[in-house]
Amino acid sequence: MRPPSPTVLRRAALGLTVPTLAAAALAPAARADGPAVASGTGGAVASVDRDATDAGLRVLRQGGNAVDAAIATAAALGVTEPYSAGVGGGGYMVVWDARRGRAVTIDGRETAPRSLGPKGFLDPRTKKPRDFDDLVTSGLSVGVPGTPLTWAEASRRLGRLPLRRALAPATTLAAKGFRVDQTFRDQTLQNKARFARFPSTRRLFLPGGTAHRVGQTLKNPDLARTYRLLARDGVDALYRGAIGRDVVRTVRRPPVRSGRVLRGGMTTADLRRYDVRVRGALRSTFRDLEVVGMPPSSSGGIAIAEALNVVEALGPATPDRVQALHRYLEASRIAYADRSRWVGDDRFVDVPTAQLLSKPFAASRACLIRPDATLKSPLKAGAVGTPGAAPACGTPAPDGGASDREGDSTTHLVAADRWGNVVSYTLTIEQTGGSGIVVPGRGFLLNNELTDFDPAPAAGLTAKTDPNLPGPGKRPRSSMSPTIVLRGGQPWLAVGSPGGATIITTVLQTLLNRIDGGMTLPDAVAAPRISQRNAPKTEAEPTFLQTADRRALEGLGQAFTKAPPTFTPDPEIGAVAALERQPGNAWQAVAEPERRGGGAAGVVTPAGR
Repeated sequence: MRPPSPTVLRRAALGLTVPTLAAAALAPAARADGPAVASGTGGAVASVDRDATDAGLRVLRQGGNAVDAAIATAAALGVTEPYSAGVGGGGYMVVWDARRGRAVTIDGRETAPRSLGPKGFLDPRTKKPRDFDDLVTSGLSVGVPGTPLTWAEASRRLGRLPLRRALAPATTLAAKGFRVDQTFRDQTLQNKARFARFPSTRRLFLPGGTAHRVGQTLKNPDLARTYRLLARDGVDALYRGAIGRDVVRTVRRPPVRSGRVLRGGMTTADLRRYDVRVRGALRSTFRDLEVVGMPPSSSGGIAIAEALNVVEALGPATPDRVQALHRYLEASRIAYADRSRWVGDDRFVDVPTAQLLSKPFAASRACLIRPDATLKSPLKAGAVGTPGAAPACGTPAPDGGASDREGDSTTHLVAADRWGNVVSYTLTIEQTGGSGIVVPGRGFLLNNELTDFDPAPAAGLTAKTDPNLPGPGKRPRSSMSPTIVLRGGQPWLAVGSPGGATIITTVLQTLLNRIDGGMTLPDAVAAPRISQRNAPKTEAEPTFLQTADRRALEGLGQAFTKAPPTFTPDPEIGAVAALERQPGNAWQAVAEPERRGGGAAGVVTPAGR
């Protein structure tokens, strides 16, 4: 990870303390995709990949808007980041519609097939949850994909170009190929054993039985043909056509080379029934700003809003760095306790959204926080009371909740255009490499998204009170948190990240870095991360563990552990892509400078040109 920039030295409210910067600096990474920061006019895009960002910029230059650019970027990520997202997955899109002056959300989360009931992940012999690894690499964990219909609905309702135009750059990229980088090779090697089990996956990602070398070109002609078919026939090619029949055949009878793989029960009727949810956004306030996020089935919008409300209830932004971090950690701990108890797919469970977003409820939770001590985890969820009222300070819910196990293979992108439209879009196939199964002849991996359900009632809950048990047609709860922040009624920031259950804390910490900490957006993104998710210990990146802030927080009772490795041998938390509106209708696009190999930001017309 790159050493902190000079601005971090000046404004480290939620980052590093000045005396320990030299100790915390690590050697720079071998390369970054970059550039990580770009400023200018005419529109902007940021993602984890240079080719994907370029695809979005190309569409903007052709007259497309932010929605068209987001689709183009996402489709290109399906080529270059196939272990994180693609046709076989789902996601959430938050759009600021400048012409109508409103926010629109599109829930393209995968759904369970009609055959999957509340006990669908229990071993029928033992009545206990099946082994998690057996579920990950299986047809049983594959949800009905939502990404293609998300693109189609976003294009139809909010785009300027036909879907085929937005898919064109990715189609060319899949046909001509892309240069393999170290991150892609590392992810392939992490999955080598399970990829090798499926001939279709092995053929694409392990040609000759080995991973592509760094610098080699990887072509995906099957995916290029899939994109051409979607461009020609529309997404009915998947939901009612040949692509869908191949998906169902693969789920029901996984093309395994050796051994046994659990089969799924998806049918073509499940594909025909699938729909995305298009509706308004969750809206909350923080300081003098408005925060726009995803409603359920995502828990991200609710958890971030509640955590910000808790921080606000504790008073104005503090100049004390350690106290700022302490507030952030305790607010995260509280928000995770509450989302685990109360949030699920609101088509199936009663989610008390109004109560969880209310300032009185936040006050009833913030009162638990002490400046000189740390709350013990796991913390019980709070009682929600009735809308417009708040429980007494610290009133617990009559039953508990549990922490989540979410895959970290997700990706995020942001886009803006010259008309003022903004998109924050997080999409996924769940685990790194999803289910590990490439649909034969189609060039994309299937998700294993249904492992986000609780396989059995969580600790302290029952089959009636757990909001996240499997169910026919149900969406599993997600932490994905695409977010837009309004200032003066207009978009100011757009932020999001991959990272499974760490997504919420990554977005929250980035927002607090920028808003309360006074960092520039690039420094807010680059600052070392810590993630508290109602656990006894907070996961931390190595750079943070070397700071005086860590030692001061431990004096308050906080405990830390090194974050587990994810996409690279070094522990990382999240991979943010973000935008900030600047004076003169300009945008600053920001991607990670080092995490996940470095992201890429771009603008149509750079500043000074």
